[in-house]
Amino acid sequence: MNQDVIFTPLRFRNLTVKNRIFRSNISGRFDNEDGSLTQTRINWECKFAAGGVGAIISSYVPVLMEGRIIADYATIHRDDFIPLWERLGAAVHRFDCKYILQLSHSGRQMDFPGVHNSHRPALSSTSRKETLHGFLCRAASKAEIDHLVQAFAAGAWRVREAGLDGVELHAANGYLFTQFLSSGINDRTDEYGGSLQNRARFLIEVIRAIRARVGREFHLQVKLSAVDRNNVIPWEKKGNVLSDTIEIAKWCESEGADAIHVSTGSLFPHPLNPPGDFSFETIATTYDAMIASGVDAFRNFLLFRYRLLRPIFRWVWFRMKKGLPIEGVSMEEARAIKANVTVPVLNTGGYQTASFIRNGITSGAFDGVAIARSLVANNDLVQQWAMGRDLPERPCTYCNKCLLNAAKNPVGCYELVRFPSRDAMIEELMTIYATRPTLNLPPVVAAKAA
Repeated sequence: MNQDVIFTPLRFRNLTVKNRIFRSNISGRFDNEDGSLTQTRINWECKFAAGGVGAIISSYVPVLMEGRIIADYATIHRDDFIPLWERLGAAVHRFDCKYILQLSHSGRQMDFPGVHNSHRPALSSTSRKETLHGFLCRAASKAEIDHLVQAFAAGAWRVREAGLDGVELHAANGYLFTQFLSSGINDRTDEYGGSLQNRARFLIEVIRAIRARVGREFHLQVKLSAVDRNNVIPWEKKGNVLSDTIEIAKWCESEGADAIHVSTGSLFPHPLNPPGDFSFETIATTYDAMIASGVDAFRNFLLFRYRLLRPIFRWVWFRMKKGLPIEGVSMEEARAIKANVTVPVLNTGGYQTASFIRNGITSGAFDGVAIARSLVANNDLVQQWAMGRDLPERPCTYCNKCLLNAAKNPVGCYELVRFPSRDAMIEELMTIYATRPTLNLPPVVAAKAA
């Protein structure tokens, strides 16, 4: 195992991770309406830490309540939440696992906003509604942008005070930073719009503000979409291309970013992120929760609900997948970015085959991978690789039912073929709700929990 590159430490400027596997940002509605986190979230994160990942990138954590994508998600907008995050970090650290908190703001991409955001257009780079679901928004003023910048800096300070291991700026997948970066979304005419340098100004100001607040010795990475592919709705502008993102990555590095995390797509979910299938049977029973959030959501609901209309959405969604792989869907874009920066590069994109990841590292495509669904399917995936397996015994099928259920149900694997029965599936989903869990804990920790 010591000779396997997957299990060699990954060294950043201020942080060392024991192996090359990161749990990517994924979570559920585990927390309280005020943004305070719960024991359920701690239990969720410990599943992956116990399974052997080197580091966990938290799910989307808003720096302001109005920046939530979903109600009942933990936030980092208050000082009195610091001890709660400290408790989570201590739990994860028991497994020799690092914890990187993802600082985020929804902008116009806001799925189930909760009482703080209902019936209020979100701040964005633009006043044009989001095109897939029809989320409303308005262009932020200069004063509001300045407030957002300081909110991110304050969030990073709270993360450091909680004893966590670093922060990631979520500047990918359609959230607020993407709305400024993307030429397909940003239609401003002031100093935050127009040229690529202007569109990147907000992100760069946030990096500078964080460095001014916490110094250069605290780990900071940036997640970017290598290519926007903004034309999910066919008539939309395509947005940023790879050469644009290479420039942005170089600017981020020069301002103090310690790593670049490469993804793809100008919204989430996107046909290529996460890659894989799309279950109409699942989304037909969960998407109705979106109808009140977006002005075009009812149109989508009809496409999902009625079999005769589903081919319309299937064509729109699956036409973008043709000729592209599931595993390593953005690997070559990561390779191009890595060739132009000196900091480590992470890549996300359906990884679950050890030999494929090994080849990606040794060939210079990336330094490590961030995985979500394959780890949801097999929390012990890293341990299975360590025992010599190339694929897990029961691989993730890329059905995306975990994601499509998240609107109403607990996050977890819903692929029945991976379980002996439906009851067994539900029993596994419920394991995160134990008040004092002992599952998968090392003996010393289990004894303390008992």
